[in-house]
Amino acid sequence: MNKKDEMKALVEQINLHNHNYYDLDSPTISDAEYDKLYYKLVDLENETGIVLPNSPTLRVGGEVLDAFKKKQHPKKLYSLNKVRDKEDLSNWFNDMKHINPNMSFSIEYKFDGLHLVLEYDEGKFVGATTRGNGYIGEDVSQQVKTIRSVPLVIPFKSHLFVEGEGMMTNHALKIFNRKATEKLKNARNAAAGAIRNLDPKETAKRNLDFFCYAVLKADNISFQTQEEIHQFLSDNGFNTGEYFRIVNSCSDIINEINKIDKVKNDLDILIDGAVVSINEIKFRDQIGWTTKFPKWAVAFKFEAQEISTLLKDVVWQVGRTGKVTPIAILDPVELAGATVQKATLNNYDDIKRKNISIGSRVFVRRSNEVIPEVLGLAEKYENSEEISEIKFCPSCNCKLIKKGPLLFCPNHENCFEQIEGRITHFASRDAFNIDGLSEKTVAVLIKELNVKYPSDLFTLTHLDFLKLDKFKDKKAKNLEKAIEDCKKIELFRFIYALGISEVGIKTARDVANAFGSLDNIQSASLQNIESISDIGPIISKNIFDFFNDERNIYEIKKLLNNGVEILLPTPKNSSSNLFKKKFVLTGTLPNMSRAQASELILQNGGEILSAVSKNVDYLIAGENPGSKLQRAQELNITVISEDDFLKLISKN
Repeated sequence: MNKKDEMKALVEQINLHNHNYYDLDSPTISDAEYDKLYYKLVDLENETGIVLPNSPTLRVGGEVLDAFKKKQHPKKLYSLNKVRDKEDLSNWFNDMKHINPNMSFSIEYKFDGLHLVLEYDEGKFVGATTRGNGYIGEDVSQQVKTIRSVPLVIPFKSHLFVEGEGMMTNHALKIFNRKATEKLKNARNAAAGAIRNLDPKETAKRNLDFFCYAVLKADNISFQTQEEIHQFLSDNGFNTGEYFRIVNSCSDIINEINKIDKVKNDLDILIDGAVVSINEIKFRDQIGWTTKFPKWAVAFKFEAQEISTLLKDVVWQVGRTGKVTPIAILDPVELAGATVQKATLNNYDDIKRKNISIGSRVFVRRSNEVIPEVLGLAEKYENSEEISEIKFCPSCNCKLIKKGPLLFCPNHENCFEQIEGRITHFASRDAFNIDGLSEKTVAVLIKELNVKYPSDLFTLTHLDFLKLDKFKDKKAKNLEKAIEDCKKIELFRFIYALGISEVGIKTARDVANAFGSLDNIQSASLQNIESISDIGPIISKNIFDFFNDERNIYEIKKLLNNGVEILLPTPKNSSSNLFKKKFVLTGTLPNMSRAQASELILQNGGEILSAVSKNVDYLIAGENPGSKLQRAQELNITVISEDDFLKLISKN
């Protein structure tokens, strides 16, 4: 085999692995094996001076740009006219049908990303441009080249311009934030900021995607319908999303929109509506355009994910690690199906940057995030009051210290809210799971029995609990038994229970699986911890610092001396029917909790995902399954009951 043929084989092999890793979320080789192939290709390219047009080495990004160049679009880009209710949609539909009763309609997701135009010539990627003013955009070719779902080579060989959205999936956002020094707030802004970053290498770090939905201009080909366009894009390797429908009636359009509305929060991508278009191109040409938008298409917008309301107050909350965080108290407002009364304000610098004040009206956003976020100022009034940065802990009145933009209370041993947070977290379901030890009971133990550390719990007996108000003999003995019963605990739950800053249950599991024992974790170097996949430098340092702090070392010794026994992780059974299979759970299972089912999946080498997508192998559905079941059926994902799930396990 000559060197050029060897390079072609390597390119095909690496691109296949990229597809498995980034598109299917199912890697088939290790990072080290991938690197070996990749750098072999790099060496051959350097040796021969040849870089094939679809080489994965083209995706790493070029030098940092001084500024974006302007580039004119081949045709004007239009916006979409928006309809916000079913009546407006019905009126538009009737107007269209009046022109020709035989027309059909296509329905697609309205992606919430950054509008891009991609250019191809002779089957090769030429460049990419932002929407700009509709006539001229910014050349972001080097940035977009880093997006792995953008094909660098396509079968169609004539000149082609396509339109779509640059996006960051929610899954990619979570992975990025695990490693990031500065966490990103939402996927929409993360994508826009990445593509408009002058350094393509920074763009590449965010693992973006591109979803394509239109042909702006194409030589030597014509299309009869939107359905043909959709198929053409798919045939040429573009990601078109997982949803496309052709319907004929207004009631069918409304039914489809209702279905999308139900599943939108379960999707891995942000959508803010549905695009309804006339399917037949000849009717589009007949109906035409206004100066702003095509008359033959509309965007149906869903209920607002963003709204304004009055900021009534800001309170400061002390967490278990001592971090003091501002929380916005809002005039209650309905947003995305929930009543919102509180929203996050990350720190005082965030407050100043957003220019908000008490008594002002602020914008609040709630999308896939559980906790709403204050985005910024909507309107300031004469009686608005500036927000001051506090100097003393609201719990213990200790003078606060500042680390970067964050405030911390250093009174680790005597700050009530810190102690309460530590012990409540320690006793929580994913940690020691101490039945009957609620936050309210924890507060009583701190005040009445001088409990300060989790290890203190294991020194208490039912006689101590009898001293407390409303504790009778049965309740006291039950709590004593619950504490005794939880002494045997898996390593990852023990790590999670310690309350290390920014270490969630998944990270704790990753650390436990990587090191295998508490001794190994305690003796691990910072470099050892950083080598674990999906754990970035900040969290790695938090873990390293925690296990090298004398105070924490002493507390761990006390826990072990007081009878805590750590169960070491068992190797995953690669012959298991669940090994590397991806599961989503929905509804209420008849005989076990979803947490118990999740644990069985993990014990058998499976993975748990929160949202239904094409990457899911099984949906376990209980009673009242909600929109995830419908979504799974649309994607032909195997839906199983609790009994089916247990049979899968029993076959191992």
